Amino acid sequence: MAEILRAVKGMNDIFPASVPRKATDVLPTSNMWQWFEETSRSVLQRYGYQSLITPIVEPTALFVRGIGEVTDIVEKEMYSFADSMNGDKLTLRPEHTAGIVRAMIEHNALYNGPLRLWSMGPVFRHEKPQKGRYRQFNQLDVEALGFAGPDVDAEQILLTRTLLRELGLKEGTHVRLEINSLGQPGERAAHRAALVGYFETHAALLDEDSKRRLLTNPLRILDSKNPAMQAMIDAAPKLMDFLGAETMAHFDAVRAVLDAVGLDYRINTRLVRGLDYYNLTVFEWITDQLGSQGTVCGGGRYDGLIQQLGGKPAPAVGWGLGIERLLLLLEAVGIAPPDQAPDAYAVIGSDAARVPAMVVAEALRAQGVSVLLHAQGPEGLASVKSQFKKANASGARFALVFAGAELARGAVGLKSLRGAEAEQVERPLADVAAWAAELRNA
Repeated sequence: MAEILRAVKGMNDIFPASVPRKATDVLPTSNMWQWFEETSRSVLQRYGYQSLITPIVEPTALFVRGIGEVTDIVEKEMYSFADSMNGDKLTLRPEHTAGIVRAMIEHNALYNGPLRLWSMGPVFRHEKPQKGRYRQFNQLDVEALGFAGPDVDAEQILLTRTLLRELGLKEGTHVRLEINSLGQPGERAAHRAALVGYFETHAALLDEDSKRRLLTNPLRILDSKNPAMQAMIDAAPKLMDFLGAETMAHFDAVRAVLDAVGLDYRINTRLVRGLDYYNLTVFEWITDQLGSQGTVCGGGRYDGLIQQLGGKPAPAVGWGLGIERLLLLLEAVGIAPPDQAPDAYAVIGSDAARVPAMVVAEALRAQGVSVLLHAQGPEGLASVKSQFKKANASGARFALVFAGAELARGAVGLKSLRGAEAEQVERPLADVAAWAAELRNA
């Protein structure tokens, strides 16, 4: 027997709920996934965002220049390789934003004005796989390009709130919002100098990772989870103390909108995000339900990235949401997707009934009714009794019975499978449209 081939470590198969899962399998079902995608598209459409699809593979230089050469993503986590045809250095995208900005520049997409865009799809990071953190995972990415005002910062935060609410998550119970301002480059440079001086005086307390970052990206030391360093980090110079009047006015304007709509938040002065390109507003939606994997969604403003990657200067703000992690959160708090069972299950009484059953099923589907047709197995057609068991297990609300006596009268049997025991009734084969709504709206 040939060796069984298995998925690459940290890259997962997502099955529908009808497929039994192993006790150790903590992955969400594709039913949950589909519900999330449909809900997301609905919310994004209401906010005026349009879909953009970019390649999974991009030039490695895009992420080195865009994300930052001394970030963990670029230093440790990217899947990079040389093209065997021409030697080009390529990378499986570790996030969406840099690719979206590359597309804006390459196609001069902002020529006619600002754009609100979203992308959804897989990203890749070579990390130690664990619950809520995989080597191939999926993100919903939302970007507003060409907008400079704090109103769009606030709009994006409110968009995430709407999405989380429509999925059933509650602020304060399941998730909470944290915000901060990273200021402008000059303000961060002054803060950076102060940080370096402070950490140099406490060098004996720094772990090896922080020592490495001290002269390359000291802001990331503030995000360290090393418990032995927390007291020292808490006393470090605060970026907020280096922000000027214009920056604070932008931040206050964002907060004014959040206050006006009653959205609770916490200002977290240590919130820096993991990518170098952010400025001004940054935010994260946090949960306590998933252990150490607490960030569900995060983003902020990145006004310099378009110019940094070779385009004309243009402001931008956006966020990314880890889909697997959010779906695990929904499962953890007991939120399930709406019922996705078929409206009807077609029970086939004989081989001769198969063709009329398929004709009626097609006519019902054209009327918006979902029909699951019983299919013949290797040993032939199952008994009607066995088919009714499968009909009940499918979750369908009705059974459509295609049997000899009913077919001879030009009819199909219709039997309710939910609620009180119901008598089987007949409906005409010749006028499916007349009774389709009965199944669709029950």
